[in-house]
Amino acid sequence: MYYFASDIHLGAGDEALARQTERNFVRWLDTIAHDAKAVYLLGDVFDFWFEYNHVVPKGFVRALGKLAELSDRGIKVVFFTGNHDMWVKDYLSKECGMEIHTSPEVVEIARQRIFLAHGDNMQIQGHYVLQFMNTVFRSKTLRWLFSWLVHPDWAMAFGRWWSGSSRKSHNREGLVYDERITRPLIEYARNYARKEQVDHFVFGHLHYPLDYREEGLHVVHLGCWHGQITYAALSEDGDLRLKKF
Repeated sequence: MYYFASDIHLGAGDEALARQTERNFVRWLDTIAHDAKAVYLLGDVFDFWFEYNHVVPKGFVRALGKLAELSDRGIKVVFFTGNHDMWVKDYLSKECGMEIHTSPEVVEIARQRIFLAHGDNMQIQGHYVLQFMNTVFRSKTLRWLFSWLVHPDWAMAFGRWWSGSSRKSHNREGLVYDERITRPLIEYARNYARKEQVDHFVFGHLHYPLDYREEGLHVVHLGCWHGQITYAALSEDGDLRLKKF
């Protein structure tokens, strides 16, 4: 089996919530370890992650240890960065054995072509504030300046404040489904599928779990772990389904 999850937001909320989220994530990893060939994490695994050359955010030791354990056992762990944890360097790959991807990709798994992406910087044409923020946060020059000019304590304090504000703006737990939430990424997938052959699209970011199907199109939105916990599983026969944990 191949597993997909996103938007765990480790470290978010107060200490009790953050610890419970980490325990849930570790418990899920334990649950799937018996038959997992690979685990794909589609961004925002951390509520905020900024990696200096010799400094990383403290915490998450249970989750990082479990991911390293899976990797040591030969289970492939693939991390597609999200808008809360795009500032990775080599710590997660060296210490945990994770394979890091910083942009969307089409991968072939179980004879299926699957488009994988966090989804934060897609279909934002005309959203000028989002376009500006996307440019700023992904700028290598500004990232370098931030790492040299801002003390890690200040960086973490700012990051937690910014991440909390961003996460709350996407918090849709308990709301009745509104198609406007997922419409942009479904439309992106529909347009992409007209040009390229793709069997499944899997996105994170929107915090709304959805298994969307129409003729010739299958889009899975993974949801957020600070409410109803959902993930996706792909069997060897190519069946991809959204599941609850």
